[in-house]
Amino acid sequence: MTYNFDPDKWYDDELSIIQAKQKKGEIPLEKYDLAVSELDQKFADMWERLDGTYVIERNAGDKRYCGK
Repeated sequence: MTYNFDPDKWYDDELSIIQAKQKKGEIPLEKYDLAVSELDQKFADMWERLDGTYVIERNAGDKRYCGK
């Protein structure tokens, strides 16, 4: 299955929403800073889950890396 998910675009979109809310006065600066910090953490966590080498196990203990 193929996904066309772009983490960088997701981050930019989410940040834009937070910035727009702060600019409109919907959230105070303190909550803005917290929201951006939480977004940064979600982004880092996402990359940690996405970034890695796919491993196919053929036999117990015999791991081969795709594309290498």
